[in-house]
Amino acid sequence: MTYSLPPLNALRAFEAAARHLSFKLAAHELHVTPAAVGQHVKALELRLGVRLFARLHKQLVLTADGQAYLVGISDGFRRIADATLQLKPRCAVLLQVGVPENFELRRLDLESFRSTHPDIGLRILQPAGLHELVEGKVDALIGRGLGSHPGYRCDRIDKGTGVGDWLMAPEGTAECPEVMSLRDWLRSRSAGALRTERRRSGEIGLARR
Repeated sequence: MTYSLPPLNALRAFEAAARHLSFKLAAHELHVTPAAVGQHVKALELRLGVRLFARLHKQLVLTADGQAYLVGISDGFRRIADATLQLKPRCAVLLQVGVPENFELRRLDLESFRSTHPDIGLRILQPAGLHELVEGKVDALIGRGLGSHPGYRCDRIDKGTGVGDWLMAPEGTAECPEVMSLRDWLRSRSAGALRTERRRSGEIGLARR
């Protein structure tokens, strides 16, 4: 059976905006801009051929169609979330890591990490930010220029002096074996990428001579 579904990002934008009755609050939850939420909702309305919101002056109100749709969509998301929670990786420890929306997951080489660390079940939450880390939805957070936050340890995972990529974890768990393994893995991946980039730069330089 083939399911005819609208884009998932559009459904998430609608569901969050409908719960909050605010594009701004939905954007904060989804780690995007209010304009992006509005665009997703508008595209969804065009695709469905119905208006989901009545956009009044400084107020967002669900239409009758929107209210009915929200019930089904929220129930669907709840079932997906419950089904996901039931999945238990066959490993000793589950490590949940948050990453920003625009982070390229292929940089992590997840399959290689899982094959070399069979005792760690690595699960990714994207998008995620400080909010998810503080609420305990993730055990660690990868981001750019995360800065200093009391009670949390930030470790740079790439080489350089600019903004850079960092791994943040609560101070109480930052030295746990699974977090340390991820930190070492990310640093080794970054070092390998830097060596590759330098080698390519050298090859280009030789070719131009």
